Amino acid sequence: MPPPHIELVPAVREQEPILANLLELYAYDFSEFLDIELNADGRFGYKRLPLYWTEPNRHPFLVRMDQRLAGLVLVKQGSEISGNDTVWDMAEFFVLRAYRRRGIGTEIAHQIWKRFPGLWEVRVIEQNRRALPFWEQAISAFIDAPARAVPVEHGDKCWNVFTFESK
Repeated sequence: MPPPHIELVPAVREQEPILANLLELYAYDFSEFLDIELNADGRFGYKRLPLYWTEPNRHPFLVRMDQRLAGLVLVKQGSEISGNDTVWDMAEFFVLRAYRRRGIGTEIAHQIWKRFPGLWEVRVIEQNRRALPFWEQAISAFIDAPARAVPVEHGDKCWNVFTFESK
């Protein structure tokens, strides 16, 4: 069987509803360990999604595997932790459960880091214990060195933060 064809596709404004739908699945996954409440309309919502078409430092992507939707990536410039405006931030990263554990997430992360060279921060909320080994492996493979997260308290949340450079 040939390897899957994995694409990272920049999303256009007309695809905002598709991203919004995928973000609902993403929020549902996160509701397992974060206190995320549904809105009165039965949706979680993502208030900052429209900013990805109005602010030049935000970049929305759809993930496709063999032409089928497989996830999304939202990238922005500006650290949520340090306040450094030049740092690239993996704001949201989501691969549908059916496509996980196939190397798709690592491939997509590597494509993103190559597309946006510079200093990166990848934040993993403390409660998302399953994501920490994924990011450690993906970043280590990308930088060809061990990657270690630093625990950081920011606001009322605890994060594990990876910092590295993409050249």
